[in-house]
Amino acid sequence: MAGTVVLAAVLTGCAGGGLTDGSGWQGGGSPASGSHGTSPLADPDGTKPGLAAISSEKDESAARDLIAGVSTKGRGPKTGYSRDAFGYAWMDTADGVPLARNGCDTRNDLLKRDGQNVRFRSGSDCVVMSMTLHDPYTGEEIDWKKRKAAAVQIDHMVPLSYAWQLGAARWDEDKREQLANDPLNLLPVDGPSNSSKGDSGPASWLPPSKVIRCSYAVRFAQVALKYELPVTAPDKRTMLAQCGG
Repeated sequence: MAGTVVLAAVLTGCAGGGLTDGSGWQGGGSPASGSHGTSPLADPDGTKPGLAAISSEKDESAARDLIAGVSTKGRGPKTGYSRDAFGYAWMDTADGVPLARNGCDTRNDLLKRDGQNVRFRSGSDCVVMSMTLHDPYTGEEIDWKKRKAAAVQIDHMVPLSYAWQLGAARWDEDKREQLANDPLNLLPVDGPSNSSKGDSGPASWLPPSKVIRCSYAVRFAQVALKYELPVTAPDKRTMLAQCGG
């Protein structure tokens, strides 16, 4: 399913049995002071935890300038799309992106990056068994456990099917694998909210929490710019509107 991969995916590159404790922000630095997560304007490579709201006029202006640089194009057909065209889920071997080839699959890297009070499987510093997640899409705290994996899903901010229809169908396999596993394009979020997104662009779907929508638009634009991927004209208008444009 484009843009949605449930956390029940098969684990790769990890081992272990019972539980050990870990805590605090993992794998990407510290959260922004006084907020949940990090402003996308301060996290251009996507390695810092979470997604914080953009609220100051100065930052909204910077956000609009960034979004303005995204090109536009009509959305093409979905013909030929498959998730497999972007590599198998959560591969640790997508070269050219942060956290690749670190011995832990992409999914668990992201849970470690954004989770708090993280607990790992015994004998592993990879497999996350439980954590607390501040969900940027709803503003709610989620006490997540692996046995109920689908309560948190990893969102492809720019959905893979969307990317396919906007030009990724013509990319080589390496570039598609990078997009699918790049932490800049990946965010652990509330499962039901992510399922409702599907492969929608911003004109068709925005996070339920209005305070995070400018940040969402900025991150969508950051991914589009990094991969030289256009968005539709309605999507770009919607993105600018979220940041006061």
